[in-house]
Amino acid sequence: MNIGEAARTSGVSAKMIRYYERIGLIADAARTEAGYRTYDRNDVETLRFIRRARDLGFSVEEMTALLALWRDKGRESAEVKRIALDHVADIERRIRELQGMARTLSHLAGHCHGDHRPDCPIIDDLAEGVADEAAPPRSGFRRR
Repeated sequence: MNIGEAARTSGVSAKMIRYYERIGLIADAARTEAGYRTYDRNDVETLRFIRRARDLGFSVEEMTALLALWRDKGRESAEVKRIALDHVADIERRIRELQGMARTLSHLAGHCHGDHRPDCPIIDDLAEGVADEAAPPRSGFRRR
């Protein structure tokens, strides 16, 4: 099948298929005499595997490792589990960070009058420390 058919069948866009090929996540596609990419059922299964891993938020590096383990029928499941649990820990860390951001923004929004006045704790918080960061560096002059 051509790249468009492989994209429709796998749920991975043609652009992403070309990208995955370029970075080596998938093998270079077979080519017709005219130079068009062709894909078989195994290629589409690999693309579906990648799509599912991507949907679960795995990085390209993690997907590379998972693909190698998927292809290795003699693998030990312990390595697969380790990758999954490391990813879960990363997701949970990001969730905590996002929850912290949401709490901060909710707090700030709750203290903003949201009216015609220019005073706004949201803007004040965002601007906090900006003046310090924008200050020119101190001269190299030292007291003796």
